[in-house]
Amino acid sequence: MLRDVREFINLLEEKGLLKRVNVELSPILEIPEVLRRVAGCGGPALLFERVKGYPGWRVAANLFGTLERVRLALGVERLEEVGERVARLMARPSPTSLADKLRGLKDIVSLSSYMPKTVRRAEFEYEVWEGEKVDVLRLPVFKCWPRDGGRYLTFAPIYVPDPVNRVMNIGLYRLMVRGPRLLVVHWQLHKRGQHVQWAALERGVDRLPAAVVVGGPPAAMLVGVMPVPYPIDKLLFAGILGGKGIEVYKLPNGVLVPSTAEVVLEGYVDPNSLFEEGPFGDHYGYYDKPTRLFPGFYVERIWVRKDPIYVGTCVGKPLTEDAGIGKAVERIFLPLLKLLLPEIVDINLPAYGLFHGIAIVSIRKRYPGHAKKVMMALWGLSQLSLTKIIVVVDHDVNVHDIGQVMWAIAAHVDPQRDVVIVPNTHADELDPSTPIPGYGSKLGIDATRKLPEEYGGREWPEEVKQDPNVVEKIDRIWHLLDLNTSCHATAGGVEP
Repeated sequence: MLRDVREFINLLEEKGLLKRVNVELSPILEIPEVLRRVAGCGGPALLFERVKGYPGWRVAANLFGTLERVRLALGVERLEEVGERVARLMARPSPTSLADKLRGLKDIVSLSSYMPKTVRRAEFEYEVWEGEKVDVLRLPVFKCWPRDGGRYLTFAPIYVPDPVNRVMNIGLYRLMVRGPRLLVVHWQLHKRGQHVQWAALERGVDRLPAAVVVGGPPAAMLVGVMPVPYPIDKLLFAGILGGKGIEVYKLPNGVLVPSTAEVVLEGYVDPNSLFEEGPFGDHYGYYDKPTRLFPGFYVERIWVRKDPIYVGTCVGKPLTEDAGIGKAVERIFLPLLKLLLPEIVDINLPAYGLFHGIAIVSIRKRYPGHAKKVMMALWGLSQLSLTKIIVVVDHDVNVHDIGQVMWAIAAHVDPQRDVVIVPNTHADELDPSTPIPGYGSKLGIDATRKLPEEYGGREWPEEVKQDPNVVEKIDRIWHLLDLNTSCHATAGGVEP
């Protein structure tokens, strides 16, 4: 596991995947503008070494903008390996023999290796700001868009232990600076942070110890965006992501945070203290609807590492850094999705579909109505429940090839029979198309081939296929034809 963001930056530089920027730029609009341009063309990670108004600070950004960089961050060849670690622990048969029990013990030992490890010293103890020195804007916090309501911490997960069972919730929510010691936490209706707030309100808790963390191990930075089902502890899941337990330091308020963080804001969330938040230009490409009320995070102490590196990101119309992160989430959770729904072959959450907007799923269809069953199941699962449009295709359709998906929709869908609309249901709070935030409708499209029960009792038409002998011959002599084309038809369709 990479110990901190500095090791990750060094690794990216060694691989030629990071660019140092020595031109002085401001965190207000200027650095975000550079980020959007670089991320939009699949450019490198960036390290800004001269930050206007912030001598001694550097800014790292676009660190996770591609799947290659996320794989490096987590030290895996395939991101699916992470989900497979969890699936192996969840899907073992009951032990019936001594050998089975010994294998089960090995799994328990393996799980313990992912547990957080408490240490006595932290890298961020170098400097501690207290009292009048506490001012969040001593950090190079971004203003991303001209009409944003203020400056925002955009890549600083908030750590909040659950007030009931002490499970650690880590969420990457935007944090609006409302004053030197006050942030507004934009945890949305369907996020784990809101669950913590509800639990506190139900029990009369008016002070939730919390911490906001900048930097640290890449696995801990990424876990904030992972749709980890409650009540799995996110510190534990960060260890699973990185393949090793996170080293944590216990703050005076009792919150455990990564010991190698760059900056830690220690304080508390008051679930009864609500403030207007926004507007903010979010990943849909629009400023939020009318500002809404969210809880305040009160900063009591700021811990800063020597020669600190601030980490930020900027969202907006695709493509931005969250495109790479979102695709990583898709790959990591695919094995777990298959564990819950074994008929699933693959899933694509297209970057331009804004992740919660569109999901394309391929299945091995076994019975009438199977595609609709999968839609309903996905709409009941964690963050996939926020998906607005689900398209289901057969197992032999490549969900990552939009051309193949469009063919399946055009050839297999009778709108009257195969389109499902679910009105008046939960929706992504940020979706600008819904008249009421968090409340809208859903669309399902069954683009699978139909079984006789779904097709008026008739068999589905025979699909055209090439003669295999002719295909073999033309493949063998293709180079002799000298047609100078970049693709050719095969038995499996068109190949690039």
